[in-house]
Amino acid sequence: MLTREQLNILCDIAGLDHVLTQKSDRICYSYDATQQQFLPDVVVHPGTATEISRILQFANQNHIPVLPRGAGTGFTGGSLPILGGIVLGLSRLDRILEIDEENLVAIIEPGVVTADFQKAVEKVGLFYPPDPASLKVSTMGGNVAECAGGPRCVKYGVTKDYIVGLELVTPTGDIIRTGGETMKGVVGYDLTKLICGSEGTLGVVTKIIAKLLPKPEAKKTMLVLFDSIDGAANAVSAIIRNKIIPTTLEFMDARTLECLRRSTELDVPNSANAALIIEVDGDIEFLDKQAEIISESIKALGIVDIRIASTDVESEKLWEMRRAVTGALRQVRPQIYNEDICVPRSKVPDMIRKIDSIAQRYGIPIVNFGHAGDGNIHVCIMVDISIPGEKESAEEVVKEVFSETLKLNGTMSGEHGVGITKAPFISMELEGNTVDYMKTIKKALDPNNILNPGKMFPSDVNS
Repeated sequence: MLTREQLNILCDIAGLDHVLTQKSDRICYSYDATQQQFLPDVVVHPGTATEISRILQFANQNHIPVLPRGAGTGFTGGSLPILGGIVLGLSRLDRILEIDEENLVAIIEPGVVTADFQKAVEKVGLFYPPDPASLKVSTMGGNVAECAGGPRCVKYGVTKDYIVGLELVTPTGDIIRTGGETMKGVVGYDLTKLICGSEGTLGVVTKIIAKLLPKPEAKKTMLVLFDSIDGAANAVSAIIRNKIIPTTLEFMDARTLECLRRSTELDVPNSANAALIIEVDGDIEFLDKQAEIISESIKALGIVDIRIASTDVESEKLWEMRRAVTGALRQVRPQIYNEDICVPRSKVPDMIRKIDSIAQRYGIPIVNFGHAGDGNIHVCIMVDISIPGEKESAEEVVKEVFSETLKLNGTMSGEHGVGITKAPFISMELEGNTVDYMKTIKKALDPNNILNPGKMFPSDVNS
């Protein structure tokens, strides 16, 4: 626990109203989407980079853990204060500082909600593509920390592809700037890309320079139901082979569709064993042609039904099926281990079959959906911890899913990060020398291991 003197120092830096010490306040910052809970000693809401600098200098001198936190929507425990210490809430840094319509960049603070940022740039005819499922509540700082993805990344890429510069505070309290407002720049190491996806372990982001695109004129949405997962996967390859890169290629497997049949009133034919939601965007005059090419290229792949939206309202209706999945899953089991493996997209059917085999052996339902265009599968392991031994079995299932993923040249995390939930498995994917190289970077930048300790590397807690 921090001493009264230490708490007074934090109050002097950030102001009494922005330092939370009551347990009822601290509980709100003790958990994330994993539902694991670790109570911080104190929560501080700084208002400037200078205040953050002073807090980190103080914490570094006193070897106090500091946990940067956005909205706490992560699925791997990346923002959990597992060693107590200071949770650094960044919600006060929530300004959109500039939208440069000539140079197609924006300067924002880390507490800006992703959806609010997207709406702001779209008002002036511009476009910020990354769209994590949590975009209505997640913040841009958290998106940078996790290198968030989303359905549109098959065409447009992930967060790191749109971050061209940062202002951040180092673990020792220095304020530095990486990159800039230009689209090119090779002076020194690319620290911007290093910070993207570093899960708040290397610095606290205080400003973000984001690249923007012109807003597409229109979009067209298609829902295609197939009689097998192979048909859906082959459809993805066929579409891309015909030189069309859709905005989104979302898939749902047979178990997902069964959940929707049982828990919703959506029209899901019994003969459908897989679904793709396909969306294309661009100049309106080309969209009908693209839809025709897609329909023609997949017509021999076991289609049960195909529905094409002609209006935004109809498009939203088609997306209802995907958005209803999370609620439907709760009808199967009350707890979910939500993993986000990624395999080469041609290997998606192989991976689904391996997951089905694992599910049958352990007697635990597993539901799969996600981003077929880049092979990113959300593996939802459905658990009821009130059943004796099921929690332990589920943990073995997770390990086997990761093992099979790596055999197919995949990765155990496509967009959720490592945090604490995947840290025990990191040696399955990364060789010892690679991990040591990463730890060397961490040690050099954070010699006292105060910034988000215990994340990514399990031994980090005791180093």
